[in-house]
Amino acid sequence: MKALVPFALLVALTAAACGDKSSVSTTTPTTTQTTETFSGTVAVKGSNAHNFSVSAPGTVIVTLTVASPPATVVMGVGIGTPTGSTCALLTGASVDTAAGTTAQLSGVVTAGALCVQVYDVGNQTSPVSYTVTVVHP
Repeated sequence: MKALVPFALLVALTAAACGDKSSVSTTTPTTTQTTETFSGTVAVKGSNAHNFSVSAPGTVIVTLTVASPPATVVMGVGIGTPTGSTCALLTGASVDTAAGTTAQLSGVVTAGALCVQVYDVGNQTSPVSYTVTVVHP
């Protein structure tokens, strides 16, 4: 009987240690962000578009980092879908802005072909050189 007590105690301790106190952990896959920088020149009353491809649904962030001369010129910046040789801007996906270091436009998009367009909002008196950065999935 003495041999059964240690064995019974061992079984009891083992069963207690195997209690279901495990936690389930789920990992959400992270989407790699891509940063693309586009440069060009917008003529008076003109526009310029650059195509890019979004690999997964997520947020697109657009920053007009340079626009000059003059450095204070306000330009239009928008996100759209490429249609032939143009960029059809999405509803509510454009803004008039001066260049800066803070993102001026962002929104959630689905995967697929998109474009960013920089355009004259009607105040240019000469061609404007620009640089725009697009961060996307």
